[in-house]
Amino acid sequence: MCGCRFSFPAENASFAAIMKLYIIAGEASGDLHGANLIKALKARSPELVCRVWGGDLMQAAGGHLVRHYRDLAFMGFWEVLKNLRTILGNLRFCKQDILEFQPDAVVLIDYPGFNLRVARWAKQQGFKVIYYISPQIWAWHTSRVRDIRRDVDKMLVILPFEQAFFKQYGVAAEFVGHPLLDAILPNTDQEPVRQDKDTIVLLPGSRKQEIQRILPVMLESSVDFPGYKFVIAAAASLPAEFFGPFLQHYPQVSLVRGKTYDLLRQARAAMVKSGTSTLETALLDVPQVVCYAGNPVSYFIARRLVNVKYISLVNLILDRPLVRELIQQELNRENLSAAMAAILEPDKADEIRKGYEELRRLLGEGGASGKAAEAILAQ
Repeated sequence: MCGCRFSFPAENASFAAIMKLYIIAGEASGDLHGANLIKALKARSPELVCRVWGGDLMQAAGGHLVRHYRDLAFMGFWEVLKNLRTILGNLRFCKQDILEFQPDAVVLIDYPGFNLRVARWAKQQGFKVIYYISPQIWAWHTSRVRDIRRDVDKMLVILPFEQAFFKQYGVAAEFVGHPLLDAILPNTDQEPVRQDKDTIVLLPGSRKQEIQRILPVMLESSVDFPGYKFVIAAAASLPAEFFGPFLQHYPQVSLVRGKTYDLLRQARAAMVKSGTSTLETALLDVPQVVCYAGNPVSYFIARRLVNVKYISLVNLILDRPLVRELIQQELNRENLSAAMAAILEPDKADEIRKGYEELRRLLGEGGASGKAAEAILAQ
């Protein structure tokens, strides 16, 4: 159905062909990585046209924004069921939009519940399908490997063990490195300034549902550390007014939107919702406690499907419990305060930072966005 196909350029040749890509990311981290991917693509092919589902960063990078991720983020089984009509409506619109746009390839960034459905349909329609940042099917839904082998032309993976995982199932996968190395490490040539030794950063997530469950416990714990200043590093996509009801009884806690990396560079420690933020915090060398609390029904189902030992990317990549994880019922004021008190001790903080050094070695060199762009343009 797509008349155009990519060809690999000759050595030292530039990517000069005019191409159209349809890129789908469904959350804040995908918006960040999608933006860096678009920048890398356009650096190699300036006339490239990208129609995107994502956020402000992808739009600023030159993507034509069709849907914002803040209208797409439904977390957990129960939340998905409640919003099924909206999700199916988005899926119908997406298919029609792709048909009208006629891209040379569809590029999917994580967001598996939606993107794997798009992948199957797009492949059936004859579009080339490239998946950048794999769904964590190695953690659960291993059966979906068969779907990926059928529906995806190329997997571009960012975790060191994912290439071997897919290879054993006959899936073409290329390890390009982790894009956070490009987003963070170029700005950390020197040690973090740590100008304010008494700041603890709270990262409660970017979805309203998760914030409503996790942030109250973080705020309760903050009361147990009167000698420290607490700052919520909020996603820029969430309005300040959303946090007002949470903060009315916690005058010692301030709110800063869209400045997560700047805050972490000066932080002594952090409370972090499980997800990409745990890796960002580690790469910025900040000791952390990982927090997670989901809908009880969703969590009950997930426990019976997940087959990994850890919930945080830090511990998963290292394959050992470097940072403390407080999950569901374990996430309470008493446990969180005890875990925070531990990482505020110099010996424990040093132990965690040594583990972070090992983590950076495992993630390899930077340049993930550029490598992914070249792999996409070469298809």
